[in-house]
Amino acid sequence: MESRDARTERHTRDGIVDTALALLQRAGLPDLSMRRLAAELGVQPSALYWHFDNKQSLLADIADRIVASAAPVAPSAEPAADVAAAASALRDALLAYRDGAEIVLSTQALGLGSDVAHDRLAGVLAPLAGDDAQSAATVLLQFVLGHASLVQQRIQAARFGAYPAAEAEVVEQTASDFARGVRMLVGGYARG
Repeated sequence: MESRDARTERHTRDGIVDTALALLQRAGLPDLSMRRLAAELGVQPSALYWHFDNKQSLLADIADRIVASAAPVAPSAEPAADVAAAASALRDALLAYRDGAEIVLSTQALGLGSDVAHDRLAGVLAPLAGDDAQSAATVLLQFVLGHASLVQQRIQAARFGAYPAAEAEVVEQTASDFARGVRMLVGGYARG
């Protein structure tokens, strides 16, 4: 039997996001409904609206959690390597969660959630792009989100046998294209 403290923690904003992430991993974004999440938590759907105005605000918190899971990059003497590491860390975080790229992409498109991903990229791009670091970060973030979305679409197709590779192979096969794309963008910023 679950303790009162465990039930209370599950019903906090963070606890709801934890449960939503677990449900996302099991069922995917199409099955992540407020009704299903409420059932997982053992509450009425209306109870979720105490913490979240709507499903999109819940998804924004999920997106922030996904982005926050990206490994931090310590600055080095090689700014291009730092940019590549930060972009790869973000890609890895997006791919670590089922439909993670789609959630973060849709949240960014709607202007919801935090700017952590953009700010991290702008920070590592500053030595290369100077005053254009913010714009460069926007372009790089769009590339990372688009690439991760493509990979997750292929993973989904592989689950249903509609793509000629296994899930793990999809990630491995696309890694070199991703790295090449980041190098091309970084090269453009450096020539600026």
